[in-house]
Amino acid sequence: MPVKERLKKILDLFLCFLKIGAFTFGGGYAMVSLVQRDMVEKKKWLTDQEMVDVIAIAESTPGVIALNTATYVGAKIAGFWGSLFASIGAMLPSVIIILAIYPVIQLFGENQYVKWAFLGIRACVAALILNATYKISKMNEKTVVSFVVTGVALVLALLSTFEVIKLDMIFIILGAALFGIIWGIIGRQRKKKKAAAEGKTPNAGDGSAPAEGCVEVKDEARDEANALADSRGNAESAAKESDGKDDDEPVSERADEKKEEN
Repeated sequence: MPVKERLKKILDLFLCFLKIGAFTFGGGYAMVSLVQRDMVEKKKWLTDQEMVDVIAIAESTPGVIALNTATYVGAKIAGFWGSLFASIGAMLPSVIIILAIYPVIQLFGENQYVKWAFLGIRACVAALILNATYKISKMNEKTVVSFVVTGVALVLALLSTFEVIKLDMIFIILGAALFGIIWGIIGRQRKKKKAAAEGKTPNAGDGSAPAEGCVEVKDEARDEANALADSRGNAESAAKESDGKDDDEPVSERADEKKEEN
């Protein structure tokens, strides 16, 4: 990537996450819909599937989801410097605002207008989180397994939230990841067996040898190609021989005419 283009992307990442960090209230989940709008719909830097992967990785790794998302997206778009400046852009507005309002927080903390303002902000945050949930659900594959995993994870999370059971959210995420790996292995084995039964070549990622039926078809095609090449060679040889005979006939005719004249 040229240096100018790289610097432009780094600057775009910084400004984009600076704007997102400045207008995001309620934490990283409220930030997801803004990231999806800018990175997927406007900039086209990420696909819908990559956005889902970003959220999953940001949630599964230590730290706040907002900063993890900025770091991951920046690294994917522009490498180390992209991740650094995207992370700075995401957290810089919060640092500046907190440092600015800290001296007067006691004065405005009990102000009724400030309380009303934050009441409206909290309602808006809930709407943003629901919007992010809806968009993420649209990006996921609609299968029975995905609905089952979503339902079980939701039930466990609610039970943990209302303290019915003591279960940390990280164990729910790790359990879902483990289930996804196991289900993927089972699905790959099923595809191998189905391909072998139908006599088709399995996918290259399966690492298995082609089926016997495919080998026989390839051998027949190779034999037909060799036979066609031989027939073409014979036709060309016959054509050359006929041309040679045609060239010899005029010579013999001229010799006969000379004999008659003598």
